[in-house]
Amino acid sequence: MNTLSEALKGKHEEMKIWMEEMHSNPELSMHEQNTAKYIADLVKSFGEYELVEGVGKYGMVASLKVGKGNKVIGLRAEFDALPIQEDNDLRYKSQIPGKSHLCGHDGHTTMMLGAAKYLAETKNFNGTVRIFFQPGEETMQGSPAMIADGLFERFPVDAVYAMHNIPGLPLGKFHFRKGETMSAVDNWEIEITGKGSHGSMPELSIDPLVCGSSLVMALQTIVSRNVSPWKNAVVNVGAFQSGIAGNAVPQNAVLRLSIRNMDNEVRRLVLNKVRSITKAQAEAFNCEYEIREGIPGKVLVNTPENTDWAASVAKATFGEENVIENANPLMGSEDFAFMLEKCPGNYVIIGNGDSFMVHHPKFVFNQDLLPIGATYWAALVEAYLK
Repeated sequence: MNTLSEALKGKHEEMKIWMEEMHSNPELSMHEQNTAKYIADLVKSFGEYELVEGVGKYGMVASLKVGKGNKVIGLRAEFDALPIQEDNDLRYKSQIPGKSHLCGHDGHTTMMLGAAKYLAETKNFNGTVRIFFQPGEETMQGSPAMIADGLFERFPVDAVYAMHNIPGLPLGKFHFRKGETMSAVDNWEIEITGKGSHGSMPELSIDPLVCGSSLVMALQTIVSRNVSPWKNAVVNVGAFQSGIAGNAVPQNAVLRLSIRNMDNEVRRLVLNKVRSITKAQAEAFNCEYEIREGIPGKVLVNTPENTDWAASVAKATFGEENVIENANPLMGSEDFAFMLEKCPGNYVIIGNGDSFMVHHPKFVFNQDLLPIGATYWAALVEAYLK
C-alpha cells in the first residue's frame, strides 16, 4: 500500500462518523437542506476551501488553489436519498420513515470529504481543485439545476470526474469504460381517469384500474417486439396505484415508469411507442389519460482520453489487478451525464462486493470502500496538478 493510501486509511474512522450521520438522517432529492448544511460545515472546518453554497438550490462548490498552476480539475459527489423504507439492523440505520440512503450517496459524499480534508492538509499539488457536491441525482434534477445556475461558467474546470458503487462487482475494484457507459432515463408518470362507482355496479363505471392493468401488459411489447435484440432498452413500470377499497371501482390510476435507452434513435422510438400505446389503451377502455414527462434523459458518455488517464492513475495507485478497462455498459442512469455533455471527464464504477443491489431495502454501502474511494480522488488531483 502506498503512502497516499496509508494516509487515507488513517481517516477511516472519522469518515465512518460522517457517513453514519448522513445515513441516519436522509433527505430526498432537492430537499437536502440539512444534509447540505452538514457537508458545508465539514468543508468549512477543513479551513482551506472557498465554499459557495446554493448552487442549483442545495448544491455547493468547494475550491482550493495551491501554487501558481493554471490547471483545474473538477470532482463531483451526490448526496440525496431515496423514498424507500430501509430494512436493515444497522446501528446507524435511517431514522426517517420511508427515506433512506440505499444507493450509497452518503458513502460517495463521505469519500469525497475524506479526500477534501487530506488535500487541504497536505496541499501536495499545484493548481486548483473544485469539488461539486450535488443534490437531486435520483430525480435527474440536481446536475441540470447546477448547470443552469452557471456551474461551468462560474467555476470552470478542465475536466470533471465522478464515481458510483455497484454491488456484485469485486470489492474495491475500479471499472472503466470509454464512450457510451450508462443509459438515458426518462421518468414518466401516466394518470388514467375513469368514472368511479360502487363495486356491485361496475356497469355504471369506467374502470381505470382495468385500463391500467392492460396498459402495463401492453407496454411490455415495446422492447420485445419493436427493439432489435442487438440494441438495449428497458420499459419498467415501477409503481401502479389505484383505489383503496375492494368494494369500489376507483376514479383514477397512476403508473410510474422508468424508461431507459442507450441509443438516441431507439429512445425516440420507445418514447413514441409509450405515447401511442397509452392513447390506444385509454381509448379502448373509454378513459381519459395524461402523460407527465420528466426531465429528458441523457446517455452518459465517458471521454476516451480522460478515461484512459484516470485508469492509468488508478493502476499506479492500486495496482493493475484492481483496475478493469473496457467494462460492460450499464442500463442504470446518472445525471452526471449532463455534466459530461458540457465538459470532458469520466464516470468510474467501484465494486461494492457481495451485497444487495442498490435501491434494495437491504442494500448496505460497504464502509471498507471509504478510504479506497478517498485515495482515488486524492490521487487524481495530485496526478493532474503535479
